[in-house]
Amino acid sequence: MAKDKSRNATAPLDLEVKLSALEAMIRDAKPVPLSASIMLNRSDAESLVSQVLASAPEQVRQARHLVTERDALLGQAKQEASRIVEEAKAERERRISRTEVIQAANREADRLVQEAREEARTIRLEAEDYVDAKLANFEVVLHKTLGAVERGREKLRGRMDHDALTDVSDELAADRQSDGS
Repeated sequence: MAKDKSRNATAPLDLEVKLSALEAMIRDAKPVPLSASIMLNRSDAESLVSQVLASAPEQVRQARHLVTERDALLGQAKQEASRIVEEAKAERERRISRTEVIQAANREADRLVQEAREEARTIRLEAEDYVDAKLANFEVVLHKTLGAVERGREKLRGRMDHDALTDVSDELAADRQSDGS
C-alpha cells in the first residue's frame, strides 16, 4: 500500500516534468532565420508528446481511485455512524428502564445521537475536502498538459505555414525568371 501511495504521489510530478521538458525543448529550439518558426528534433518532440499523452490516462486512473477511496471512506463513516446511533439507542433504552432517570437518559441519548451525527458529518466533509483537493490538483495538471500540447501544436502549425510560404515564394521567383528570359 505504501509503495502504491508513493507511486501515485510522483505520477503528477512525472507528468509535470515531461511537460516542463517539452516546454524547454520548444523554448530552447533554434529559430528558423527570417521567420517565427523553430527547428525541433521531430523524434524527440514526438517522444515527449507521446509520453505526456501516455501519462494522462494514469492521471484519470488516479482520479477514479480517489473517488473510489472517497466512496469507501463515506461507506465506513456511514457504518460507523449507524453503529454509534445503535449504541446510543441501546444506551437510551437501558436508561429509560430506570424510572428515576428517564429524563436524564433521554437527554443523554439525544446528545449521543447528535454527537454521532456530527462526527459522521465531519468525517464525510473531511473526505469530500480531501477528494476535492486531489481533483483540483489533477485539474491543474490537466490544464498544464493541454496548454503545453496546444503551444506545441501552434508552433508546429507555424512551421508548416512558413514552409508553404517558402514554396509559393520559390514558385513566384521561378515565374519571374522565366518571364524575364
